[in-house]
Amino acid sequence: MVEEFVAAKSSTAPAQTITPALERAARALCYVNEEYPDVRMGANPTWMHHLPEVRAVLEAVRDPSGTMSNAGTNRLISGCGRSIDEQDLEDAWRAMIDVALAGE
Repeated sequence: MVEEFVAAKSSTAPAQTITPALERAARALCYVNEEYPDVRMGANPTWMHHLPEVRAVLEAVRDPSGTMSNAGTNRLISGCGRSIDEQDLEDAWRAMIDVALAGE
């Protein structure tokens, strides 16, 4: 999997970094659409053509709902009494996304 790749929409557009998370999400859309992610469509693999959709979804869910915030806060509070580490933040993020996926 590509860890970091710079792509431009046109020669005048600013380059954008494609993070591993963006690539995973774009590849997931390929699988949902029964496409082969690594087959080239023009100069780029199929998964790269889904990046605008992925970015739109992430921008739409960038601000958590109250329920999502509560889930993340509750997850972090469970680690009270010690320093919050990277795993705590990852667990809080997952709890927030789980709530969003559950439609709460």
